[in-house]
Amino acid sequence: MSVIRIAGRYAKSLIELAQEKGELEEVLSDIQGFKDAMANRDLQLLVKSPIVSADKKLGVFQALFGGKVSELTSAFFDIIIRKGREQYLPEIATEFISQYKLLQGITSAELTTASAVTDAQMEEIKKQMIHIGAAGENVELSTKVDQDIIGGFILEIGDRLYDASIRTKLAEMKKSLIDNTYIKSL
Repeated sequence: MSVIRIAGRYAKSLIELAQEKGELEEVLSDIQGFKDAMANRDLQLLVKSPIVSADKKLGVFQALFGGKVSELTSAFFDIIIRKGREQYLPEIATEFISQYKLLQGITSAELTTASAVTDAQMEEIKKQMIHIGAAGENVELSTKVDQDIIGGFILEIGDRLYDASIRTKLAEMKKSLIDNTYIKSL
C-alpha cells in the first residue's frame, strides 16, 4: 500500500475521532506542533529508524509531547508507534492538515512577487481569487519574494499555476523572435 494511502487513512480516522470528541482544533494544533518538531533532524532519524525499539520511541515521544498535547493526540501517537507505523507520522501530519483544510473549505495559495506586498494588496488578491472562483471563501495566502521574476507575480493555488511574471513574458518573447520564420535573411 502506498505511503499516501496509509497516511490518508490514519489522518481521516484521527479527524473523525477528533470531531466526534469535539477536539478537532486542539488536535490540529498538536499535529502542527508535531510537524514543526519534525524539522529537527534527530527526531526525523528517530522516527524513521527501524533499529530503535517502539518502547524507546514511546519514551522519547512522552518526554517531548507528554502534557503538551491532548490525550487524544497522545493516544494516537501511542497506537501508531505500537503498530510499527511511526515512519509514516510526518506524512500523516501533512495529510491531516490537508484534510482539515478541505473539511473547513480553506484554500491554500502561494504568491511569489519581485518585491514585498502590503496587507491591503494581499486582501485585494484574496478578494480577486474568490471573485473569479479560484478559491473558496477562506483563503490562506502565503507570500514569497523572488527578485529573479523581475516584476508581475506567480500564483500557485493547489495544483494550478498562474504565471504573470515579467521573466516568463520575456522568455516567451525571446522564443517567438527566435522561432520567427518571417524574418528575411541578410
